Amino acid sequence: MPDRFSNRHGYRGIEQDITVRQEAPEGLRFAIPLIAQDAGMSPSTMRRAICAVLLVRPDPSNWSDYPNIWEEVNGLIADCPWFNVYDIAEALYAAFAQYDPHRASVFQDRLSEFFRENGIGWQMTDGRIVYRGSEIFMEATRQAAASLVQTGRNAAANEVHEALADISRRPMPDVTGAIQHSIAALECTARDVTGEPNLTLGRLVPRLALTPPLDTALEKLWGYASERARHVREGQAVSSEEAELVVSVACAVCTFLTKRGQS
Repeated sequence: MPDRFSNRHGYRGIEQDITVRQEAPEGLRFAIPLIAQDAGMSPSTMRRAICAVLLVRPDPSNWSDYPNIWEEVNGLIADCPWFNVYDIAEALYAAFAQYDPHRASVFQDRLSEFFRENGIGWQMTDGRIVYRGSEIFMEATRQAAASLVQTGRNAAANEVHEALADISRRPMPDVTGAIQHSIAALECTARDVTGEPNLTLGRLVPRLALTPPLDTALEKLWGYASERARHVREGQAVSSEEAELVVSVACAVCTFLTKRGQS
């Protein structure tokens, strides 16, 4: 783990707009073993983890770490399906975590930095590759989860986490599930703040005392979620960007309701 100039002086590359989601570019496939190597993992350990993910036999003719096993590692990552690349990253983190949590953290931080600098819409959190959205999306979900837990609304907070899990699913995100869970978090929060545990969100909106036209906007959001996520029809596929928008707004309203209740 070299002491780099950029690390010593706190320089970071510019975060790029997200352009990569359902793929693993060549640059990422090349970077993952380099990051693992930089964090202190041998090619033999990498190969063991990679072969376990891909369920392939290590080449018995390769004995030396360099160049043989190192080249085998790079070849395995270069040729596997895109979603297995992210599985491999998680497996390498787990291999680090077994014997050196600090090195696991170094690997995770550097990989997430690579994602940000190369416009890849994923990040590693606690060793798992999870969805990375826009800055607004990330802040909205983070604040909502934190404020809900802080105010004892654990059921609603769990719905936020489930929304993130659904939108992070590989190889295809469950966008309708993400919308449903985010609206469930909002409904759960609204029920708690109004003291009406049995009403649906559509009936709760008038009781939330929102300044017009915010109340109408929330009703429209509820209607969209019901139409697009709960009653799916052919030809009405929801994009990840739309799901991200709904989750962001729902989480922002959750945060607003909890903070207003505290004040």
